[in-house]
Amino acid sequence: MGHGAQKLFDWFGGGGIQGTAGFFESIGVKPGAFMAGMAGLSEFGGGLLLVLGLLTPLAALLLIGTMLMAIVKVHAANGYWNESGGFEYNLTIIALAIGIALTGAGVYSLDTLIF
Repeated sequence: MGHGAQKLFDWFGGGGIQGTAGFFESIGVKPGAFMAGMAGLSEFGGGLLLVLGLLTPLAALLLIGTMLMAIVKVHAANGYWNESGGFEYNLTIIALAIGIALTGAGVYSLDTLIF
């Protein structure tokens, strides 16, 4: 949710939509403002759904898609390790999202309460 809030609301030292749009345009992700909004919504919304345990497979899918794009467009060229700007962190998020999607959100989740 924090990284999504950086993109959407300019919180936590993020660039907001315009700052993120400029970065996205610079790496060939166009239209920058639209894609910044989609990335921010996916990260913030996916994170929120995951925290609530609501629509858990969808939450995982939103986070996995965003992380795959981040790996392809930004981190893969830097190698594996996060300290070098690599994709280690993104891959960890993907693995965790897959694990939660496969095992379910748990007994104290909204998915369990509602469904």
